[in-house]
Amino acid sequence: MDPFTLAMWGITLVFTGFALVKNKEKTFQSMKKSKGMMSSMLGSIVSIILLIGLVLALVPPANIEQALGSSNQVVASIIAAIAGSITLIPAFVAFPLVGSLVDAGASIVPGVAFLTTLTMVGVVTFPLEKQEFGAKFALTRNGLSFIFALIIAIGMGVIL
Repeated sequence: MDPFTLAMWGITLVFTGFALVKNKEKTFQSMKKSKGMMSSMLGSIVSIILLIGLVLALVPPANIEQALGSSNQVVASIIAAIAGSITLIPAFVAFPLVGSLVDAGASIVPGVAFLTTLTMVGVVTFPLEKQEFGAKFALTRNGLSFIFALIIAIGMGVIL
């Protein structure tokens, strides 16, 4: 295990110990509640893992590298950003998906563009947003979010 993961486990165990010392009953109550929440999400998590595996099995790594690799980052980033804007999947699904795509040869910039637009831009939810907040607000928010998502992707490409 990497040092970050070990540190997170250590911090979790320390705070769990503090919680047990402070109020044992509430700590066990919260553990039972989190176990129930996790078991209700288990089906979704397993299906997501299977979906990612299916995508990676059907799309050869050479195609992923060609489409999202470092040779055409500008075009790949714009395509990934558009796909992320249209797609409506939970962020906890997108993180492992992007990690798998990067492992398969995709560049980090298109991956970050996909991930940030996925969480910041909502083409699918636009009608509801327009109804609740008005067309001008919805267009402005989604447009600025798209632009800032690309800026974030470029920044992450520079950093990483």
